[in-house]
Amino acid sequence: MSDRFEVLATCGPARAGLLRTSHGVVETPVFMPVGTQATVKSLSSGDLEALGARIILGNTYHLAMRPGHELISGLGGLHEFMAWPGAILTDSGGFQVFSQSGRRTIDEDGVTFQSHVDGSTQRLTPESAMAIQAALGSDIAMAFDECPPSDAEPPVLAKAMERTTRWARRCLAAEPAVGQMRFGIVQGGTSLPLREAHLGEIAAMAFEGLALGGLSVGEPPEVMHEVVAHVAPRMPAERPRYLMGVGRPQDILAGIGAGIDMFDCVMPTRNARNGHLFVAQGHLNIANTRYRDDRRPVDEACPCEACRRYSRGYLSHLFRAKEILYYRLATLHNLQYYLNIVRDARQAIIEGRFPSYAAAQSAPMAVGE
Repeated sequence: MSDRFEVLATCGPARAGLLRTSHGVVETPVFMPVGTQATVKSLSSGDLEALGARIILGNTYHLAMRPGHELISGLGGLHEFMAWPGAILTDSGGFQVFSQSGRRTIDEDGVTFQSHVDGSTQRLTPESAMAIQAALGSDIAMAFDECPPSDAEPPVLAKAMERTTRWARRCLAAEPAVGQMRFGIVQGGTSLPLREAHLGEIAAMAFEGLALGGLSVGEPPEVMHEVVAHVAPRMPAERPRYLMGVGRPQDILAGIGAGIDMFDCVMPTRNARNGHLFVAQGHLNIANTRYRDDRRPVDEACPCEACRRYSRGYLSHLFRAKEILYYRLATLHNLQYYLNIVRDARQAIIEGRFPSYAAAQSAPMAVGE
């Protein structure tokens, strides 16, 4: 396992490392832009390359529903399909399926659910989830797990953990694509004893990496930070650690400080579309009337195309006019912000100054400035 991941430096629990995939080496800590349907919304693969992204995330559920993993496989796999030369991690689809309360039924073998595309009855099992990811040809395939509600009682959490463990074994028994790594998922809600117990079970299996699932799903941020700070340092040091679906910049910095290596979240792209642009120690709402005649860039220190070339006034106009160009420029900016945070965090770890870097970045958010 250690030949795929190497820790180069530490600063307290925080780590800087290298993750070797079939489509290149990824420097960690890393933020993965979310390309759910074989696209990071409004951006081309060339845009992502220019930003310096080295790994993105795709979704098993959405790609299986449309256009279908068989079609993608027939067109050369997900990398060729979307003309992306870097690494790809695919989520198993478990979160999407289990979030459809009322439209799915679970049994020991798998989950039956209704497609959000056409309402047809569909089924996912550990074997089919892994087979879909093998057909897609992703570099990292996530195990199929049961995602309990955020407010689930301990007996419900324990039952989901037990099933996730049984399904994890079945996922490992499935045949991966050539060179494909597989990551197991640790559940347990916000219960520290349950998280520790499940970590022991999943870490004992031959997964190349481990992830923390079931967080940032409604619990207070301070509770999530407590869970991550407790569990992350206990995860095997020789394998990459992934915190799924997190999150705000301050949450990512807290995760890095606890020893997490990999992150993904729709926040930078979704916020961009809604007019919220990240800047140092906060964000601005481009819909605010104060920006209509503002000649300054969104962030003078940002190297993205939106900041190098255009003014806040122009972006304000594009947003109000609902012009397509706005979504591209805003998304470029927000992803640049996120990628810069983890790159700078990595350098701070290497230089032994991560705590001071994180403290400076995590100052209270200045909304609307």
